[in-house]
Amino acid sequence: MNWLRPLTAAQTAPGPSQPRLLPAEGGLRTFQPARRLNTSVAAEPFLNGTSSNYVEEMYYAWLENPRNVHKSWDIFFRNANAGAPPGAAYQSPPPLSGSSQGLASVQARVAAQPNVEKLVEDHLAVQSLIRAYQVRGHHVAQLDPLGIMAADLQPSPSDIITAHNKLGFYGLAESDLDKVFRLPTTTFIGGNESALPLREIIRRLEMAYCQHIGVEFMFINDVEQCQWIRQKFETPGIMQFGLEEKRTLLARMIRSTRFEEFLQRKWSSEKRFGLEGCESLIPALKTIIDMSSQSGVESVIMGMPHRGRLNVLANVIRKELDQIFCQFDSKLEAADEGSGDVKYHLGMYHKRMNRVSDRYITMSLMANPSHLEAVDPVVQGKTKAEQFYCGDTEGKRVMSILLHGDAAFAGQGIVYETFHLSDLPSYTTHGTIHVVVNNQIGFTTDPRMARSSPYPTDVARVVNAPIFHVNADDPEAVIYVCKVAAEWRNTFHKDVVVDLVCYRRNGHNEMDEPMFTQPLMYKQIKKQKGVLKKFADKVIAEGVITMQEYEEEVAQYDKICEEAYNRSKDEKILHIKHWLDSPWPGFFTLEGQPKTMSCPPTGISEEELSHIGNIAASVPVEDFTIHGGLSRILKGRANMVNQRVCDWALGEYMAFGSLLKDGIHVRLSGQDVERGTFSHRHHVLHDQNVDKRICVPMNHISPNQAPYTVCNSSLSEYGVLGFELGFAMASPNALVLWEAQFGDFNNTAQCIIDQFISSGQAKWVRQNGIVLLLPHGMEGMGPEHSSARPERFLQMCNDDPDVFPVSDFAVRQLYDCNWIVVNCSNPANYFHVLRRQILQPFRKPLIVFTPKSLLRHPEAKSSFDDMLPATHFRRIIPDDGPAAASPEKVKRVIFCSGKIYYELTRERKNRGMDDTVAVVRVEQLSPFPFDLVKAETDRYLNADLVWCQEEHKNQGYYHYVKPRIRTTINHTRPVWYAGRDPAAAPATGNKQTHLTELQRLLDTALDLEAFSGKL
Repeated sequence: MNWLRPLTAAQTAPGPSQPRLLPAEGGLRTFQPARRLNTSVAAEPFLNGTSSNYVEEMYYAWLENPRNVHKSWDIFFRNANAGAPPGAAYQSPPPLSGSSQGLASVQARVAAQPNVEKLVEDHLAVQSLIRAYQVRGHHVAQLDPLGIMAADLQPSPSDIITAHNKLGFYGLAESDLDKVFRLPTTTFIGGNESALPLREIIRRLEMAYCQHIGVEFMFINDVEQCQWIRQKFETPGIMQFGLEEKRTLLARMIRSTRFEEFLQRKWSSEKRFGLEGCESLIPALKTIIDMSSQSGVESVIMGMPHRGRLNVLANVIRKELDQIFCQFDSKLEAADEGSGDVKYHLGMYHKRMNRVSDRYITMSLMANPSHLEAVDPVVQGKTKAEQFYCGDTEGKRVMSILLHGDAAFAGQGIVYETFHLSDLPSYTTHGTIHVVVNNQIGFTTDPRMARSSPYPTDVARVVNAPIFHVNADDPEAVIYVCKVAAEWRNTFHKDVVVDLVCYRRNGHNEMDEPMFTQPLMYKQIKKQKGVLKKFADKVIAEGVITMQEYEEEVAQYDKICEEAYNRSKDEKILHIKHWLDSPWPGFFTLEGQPKTMSCPPTGISEEELSHIGNIAASVPVEDFTIHGGLSRILKGRANMVNQRVCDWALGEYMAFGSLLKDGIHVRLSGQDVERGTFSHRHHVLHDQNVDKRICVPMNHISPNQAPYTVCNSSLSEYGVLGFELGFAMASPNALVLWEAQFGDFNNTAQCIIDQFISSGQAKWVRQNGIVLLLPHGMEGMGPEHSSARPERFLQMCNDDPDVFPVSDFAVRQLYDCNWIVVNCSNPANYFHVLRRQILQPFRKPLIVFTPKSLLRHPEAKSSFDDMLPATHFRRIIPDDGPAAASPEKVKRVIFCSGKIYYELTRERKNRGMDDTVAVVRVEQLSPFPFDLVKAETDRYLNADLVWCQEEHKNQGYYHYVKPRIRTTINHTRPVWYAGRDPAAAPATGNKQTHLTELQRLLDTALDLEAFSGKL
């Protein structure tokens, strides 16, 4: 840290006397003069034998305001600060009379200057030394418990002093070690002392920054935050623990260690991804929770990978040990439907008393697949939802803790996406505590092959999160940094990272042989004394506990485990519901079944339709100037309301508004959702004259309505979809929607779709009502803006193509499916399917392929009559024209879905085939409407059956619907295909080719001779 550093003109300009803020590493620093001096005294008389303290204090006075000192001092400090060489910094001010001060006196003054400048240079050197420790001390901290590698992959930096042998780097000498130097305001190593000998300064910096804790924080551009961290780590004697704290820490270490040893004894051939080598994680998490609970936190949502999950469930969440142990019984029968999941993927929800704070705290550990870090945004979304529903606008009552592995933290892009949500208004959770279990290896890959950054935690620097590295074999150091992390989060409501540098004693899992790939590391690990033994020896030596007390504590916990093991043998049935991480009290019956298996009509009254429509067409805020083009759009909406019709945007408005009026929170999130990618929605109006002034008309529907949240997201699909999924987990009484900018973009969120949405209920008995809106349609816009890949969603549907269901189709079929896939062709059906999502007595994910050109298509409008009471979602929309009036004359029935319907009917009309070709729209693709398709095929017994789609044959819906239609008709008739030929890309990038392909498929669909003679 430079004592004299170049100043800007603004900083050196004369001004009123006040504390001066100067740019410093990590932000601004404030300098105050130590005491008021006679600052009018000229520099010249003091250059011979001047007191160093006086010069230093004069310098601080000048920093406060150049006018505080004599002009000669001002010139001297300006020149020195600008880097003038020794002997040149002082310049005599112009004489007041004549020119004749003697040359000899000037030469004497110049000769005396080096002593003063050496003084300044020495103080500069000491401050630079202090800054070096603050910036780079973590590089040489003793972080690796094995002592075999630099935890940051870097050799020791040359500009850090770890002993006294590099003093020359700063222009200091051994003779300076006992000199006393004034401490800058940017350090707390002095405690109550303002000056210390250099030897003591170095010793204290070594203790603060180069022991078992390494602190990265000097990149933070906030002076208050930097000073706060300095105080927490530099203040002498601050890391002190009382007798009771040490006893509690030892008890927690015993539970953490003996739990793993018990599992190893009982199930030595089972994978469990134990915590051996990082047993201090358990007291670390418990300390964070204790401190947070004392600060008023009532709910903690956690996400973590599989390593140590069983231990966290047992000793942090406090799940019953017998329930954990019975999971190891391979003969256990599943009581719940679905596939289930392995024991180290399951979650938990538990409310209990925190004995440190004497307050109840609710803890959720989210279920997580083996896709490491995928749970991160899910946890954040659930945390945000809980904060939202309890009115916690500052994150004081609900918080999240995310655990990571070192290789995954550095390697998985979702970590970066999640960090970048941390301070966005509609996504912030007001600070997350990240705990990295730094094994110093990823499966079998060394860190040097697994990342390019020095630390695995470097990604956290993008959001100015402080990073506390700590040797996990020092439990007291671990506990201290966790206390600081919890206090940081409670103070600043910003993210913070705790990097537990540890090792894996047993390799990647208990069945692994790590000596294949890391022989030297594991030779050292085999010699490594366990952290519990080391810590127990330390506290026994300190007299904190006796050996007998220690052995009794160990025996007591072993007995608890043994008794739970005996109870677990009585378990015959596995209840996955006991491992639920997001229960919905009052939504289901005690057995977890819906209270009813019926869904009421989803229509609403004409009065309500008109009221919501008028709100959608208005600006319910006074003196608000909207864009001229938007005025025309709102006028068009008003005209539609008067004509009792709605387009797609207004139909959506009707659905959202009616749910809000009934107290259902609606949250719509995604890229550009406020306006809509296709400029159709306009749910947020912007004042054209006042910056940041907005109006959300949807929040003006009713005085007692639920709030409407519509928020443009960051340019992320994986992270944001995971976030919205987590948000939807918190409550069943909310409609949570994520819209892709184009349907194609859902593929970058495929991990969330595959691992959480399509299979979440089967694996974790966890229902979720999230809605995915995926713009889809072949419009000639090329392969990246056409297809939402419906074939992928349909392939993951769990309904059997070869079985005609015998249960109730309208509701029971929905209850049995894993998700619902629809492609609505008109606004009314879209309106109904959104309302059904809330009114049905259970929750299923809903995939909606939404239109693009149909947003403004003159035929894609619905009458209010289709949305009134007693109306509902239509799984199939039959032909209602001349063909339906005379079914016996119909020669072809074309089944289709979505936009292609309008192109088919236009072409059919142009060819005069309205009475010979029936076009039937399949609106709900999954679960497949067998009953309604059967009704249509039975009506047109003499007709060919054709499936027509605009997608290529190997894509779209054909391979999903064909076997189901064949099952419906008992394989008595063929089902022909009309559409594009198979292709690798979803669409052509050439407009003319697109139109040619479209005409060809329409010709095929409407050529009554096209399939004659074919089998």
